[in-house]
Amino acid sequence: MSADLKKRTLAKTMTWRVTASLTTFIIAWILTGDLLLGVSIGSIEALAKIFLYYYHERIWNNINWAKN
Repeated sequence: MSADLKKRTLAKTMTWRVTASLTTFIIAWILTGDLLLGVSIGSIEALAKIFLYYYHERIWNNINWAKN
């Protein structure tokens, strides 16, 4: 049974967060028409979800369900 190392989880967290936050920023910018508001929404969302995703991954790494 293999498990991701913490540094791999951190790398996955950061690459996903960049992708997801860029998407949030673009959607917020399009909906509001305000670049600064789009950046603000994207930044707040990014910071909050970095921590949530990292711990979500670490918890799932300890669950053996559906692993080879």
